[in-house]
Amino acid sequence: MGLARGIPTVDAQNLDTDLAAFGNALGQAWTETGFVAVTNHGIDTLKIENCIDAARDVFALPDTIKMKYRIDGGGGQRGYTPFGVETAKNAHVADQKEFWHVGRDPSDAARLSEVMPDNIWPEECQTFKTACQTFYDAMDHLGRRLLAAVAVYLDQSPDYFESRVATGNSILRLLHYPPPDMANAGERAAAHEDINVITLLVGADQAGLEILNHDGKWIPVDVEADMIVCNVGDMLQRLSNHVLPSTTHRVVRTDGDGNDNSRYSAPFFLHFAPDVEISTLPNCVTQQNPNRYPKTITAQTFLEQRLAEIGLT
Repeated sequence: MGLARGIPTVDAQNLDTDLAAFGNALGQAWTETGFVAVTNHGIDTLKIENCIDAARDVFALPDTIKMKYRIDGGGGQRGYTPFGVETAKNAHVADQKEFWHVGRDPSDAARLSEVMPDNIWPEECQTFKTACQTFYDAMDHLGRRLLAAVAVYLDQSPDYFESRVATGNSILRLLHYPPPDMANAGERAAAHEDINVITLLVGADQAGLEILNHDGKWIPVDVEADMIVCNVGDMLQRLSNHVLPSTTHRVVRTDGDGNDNSRYSAPFFLHFAPDVEISTLPNCVTQQNPNRYPKTITAQTFLEQRLAEIGLT
C-alpha cells in the first residue's frame, strides 16, 4: 500500500472481499479527518491522464474562446467559469482558479432536466468530450461503490444510497490554478467545505492541498499519484448528523516549484438526485448528539442555497 501524509489510507480491494470491514475502516478514518486516500481504486491511470491532458488543452485556449462556453445565469453548473467568480463562503477575495463543469447526461434523468442542463463541449478540443465522459463514468462508479460501504457503516442497507445517487446531479470539475500572482491576495482555493455527498479527487499529489484538523491546525496533504483522495461533503454530514464530518480544506500557494507552475486537478462531486430529501438518519441521533437538522431539505434547495453563498448564482 502506498503512503499518504496528513490523511489515512483505505484499500479499495477490500470493497469486494469484506464490505463491512472496509466501511468500518472508511468511517473511522473519516471520523478522524473527514478525508482519506483510496488505494487500489481500479480506475485506469490512462483514463485519468487523458482527462487531465484534455483539460490542459482547453484551459490553454484564449480567454475569448473559453468565454464562448460560459453560460450566463447557469450558476456555473455546466461549461466554463473564469477567474474571479467563485468565492469561498465568508471569504472576501475570489479564488485564483478557472474551471469547467461536466455533469450527468440529462437523458439519464429526464424528469430532472430542468435543473440538470445539457453538457457543453468545446469544438476546439476534439478529445475533451470522450475523455471527460469516460472519466466521469469511472468516478461515478467508484463513488457508488464507496457509498455502499458508507451505508453499512451507518447501519443502513448497502443499497441505501444507490437510488438516491443513480440519477444524481454529480459534477466533474476540471480545475486550473495558474502560477500564483503574488499581487493577488486570493488563495488558489480559500478555506471551504464541499457541498455534495462525497468528493473524489485526482491531482492531490501536487502540493497545496491542506485540511483543518480538530485542533485548528492546517495539515498539508501529500499523496502518491495513483491514489484518489475522498472526503465527506456537507450533504452527507447533514444526513449523518455530523457522525461523518465535512472537513474544511483549502489549496494554498506553496514554496518551490509548486509556486511557479500551474496546478491541475479533477474533483468529482457526487450528488444526490435534485428531488431527494435530506433527512437526518434516526440512528445518528442520540442524547449526546441531538438532531441538528429537524427540518428536511431537498438536495436541489440545499445546492441552490450554497451556490448563492459562493457567488455562482
